[in-house]
Amino acid sequence: MALPPEPRNDAASHRGSRRSGRRPPRRAAAGRRTFTATLKALDDLAASGAKVSVRVTDLDRGTTVLAGDDYVTLPVAGLGVVPLLIEVAAGFEEGTLDPLEIVDRTIVGQVSGGGVWQHLRAPALPLTDLAVLTAAAGDELAANALLSRVGLPAVRARLESLGCTSTALLDGFRDVRGPDDAPHVALGSARELSQLFAALVNSQAVSAGVSAQVAEWLSLNHDLSLAAAATGLDPFRHENDEHGLLFVNKTGRDAGIRVEAGVLAGPRAGVAYALIVCFDDLSILHRVRAHEAFRTLGTELMEYVF
Repeated sequence: MALPPEPRNDAASHRGSRRSGRRPPRRAAAGRRTFTATLKALDDLAASGAKVSVRVTDLDRGTTVLAGDDYVTLPVAGLGVVPLLIEVAAGFEEGTLDPLEIVDRTIVGQVSGGGVWQHLRAPALPLTDLAVLTAAAGDELAANALLSRVGLPAVRARLESLGCTSTALLDGFRDVRGPDDAPHVALGSARELSQLFAALVNSQAVSAGVSAQVAEWLSLNHDLSLAAAATGLDPFRHENDEHGLLFVNKTGRDAGIRVEAGVLAGPRAGVAYALIVCFDDLSILHRVRAHEAFRTLGTELMEYVF
């Protein structure tokens, strides 16, 4: 995986007021130049047969900090709900969807995967609450309810309008995938996923209002166990960090699939990032090795922004 030259220091920042004029510590500066530990971890995964796609972009400069096979389209599991949430937020803004429209889960079809709605007594919820459950808890039943309301064609059209050609939501969540079902929930590339998160925080995904709404939903995400583990944030309350860390992310998980994309910004820099790892989940050690690669990336991202 080739690393581009270090970004220039003369570009303006849209978070300039967050930046410090002090010289970065020597360790942080080294991390910003090389991402050496991340490259080694990802190379080791690739050597073991895993498929890896990674992209890190400096938000202030628009330059690539780290890239490896970032154009390759791979399954991204639950991270595919991000374009769904964008379509729902756009519907709210355009008036084609009522945020308080009630959806009954009995018309959706039961799924027993991730999420909390299946364990709640409430048989029906408004669309806006379903969006919160989808973003915060990876709720598969809530995501399917949203998808049943807006439809796959609308989500695909929205992705096209955003310039995404290698990212697609293929299907809802299912307990069992038959021969007539799409093989995966969603596909994507690290390049497009990082660009999508950059667009959200830069108010460029559909509109400023839609971008802010989706970023707000995603800021509630409870899964900080992969790259986000390095942030030290509280998984259940991290939208207003006392140390000035701006963080928005979404993960995707399935058998042999781990994905995370997001935005991380500190006093020195901000980055949009995405990492996709598809591996043979043959043992707990294979899984732990994949998770450790995410946490290594998270550590070096923190060094970069602080």
